[in-house]
Amino acid sequence: MRDIQPKQRARIFCAAELPEDVRARVAAHVARLQEVFTWPLKISWEREEKLHLTLKFLGEMELTEVAALTRAAERAAKSVERCELIIQEAGAFPLNGNPRVLWLGLSDDTHRLARLQEQLETECAREGLPRETRAFHPHITIARIHISNAAARHVAKLHREMTFAPAPLTANEVTVMQSRPGAGGSRYTPLSRHQLKTEAGE
Repeated sequence: MRDIQPKQRARIFCAAELPEDVRARVAAHVARLQEVFTWPLKISWEREEKLHLTLKFLGEMELTEVAALTRAAERAAKSVERCELIIQEAGAFPLNGNPRVLWLGLSDDTHRLARLQEQLETECAREGLPRETRAFHPHITIARIHISNAAARHVAKLHREMTFAPAPLTANEVTVMQSRPGAGGSRYTPLSRHQLKTEAGE
């Protein structure tokens, strides 16, 4: 674990990072959406290098809490084999009403990702960290919309209708990540990485 000094607070989450080729495909989808939708709209598009799959968001934490999270992530990762996923769904949050987040969803046919996320919650609880109360909906955030109007609903509709060819994705590790604000938007720094369990015979 690195970069955070005692008594400092940091914005922390756990994620599965995306390989470069997958990030490039998602970024190409974003670029097509930006080309098609030309109306003025307050949207924060996620930069390619920041694309990831969030497993657990914890928010502001102190150093001692980050150490506890690191222990929890290590134990959770050792309990689940690597996850074979497919990116193949486009949607928006909330599911009804004015969209705030545009996302690409993932299928988890082996249910390993769901087990990993639940195990992470269990191990975090053992360390005294709060459980997430909302249901886990694995997705990759591509944009955040900062206004509620017909244009926002239209861009969400275009996003859902635009073809995104299924893209396979293997999640091999859990990364504890720090989010730092900056003039050009937040940037992410990995604090620790935890390899998932190796399958028998590999």
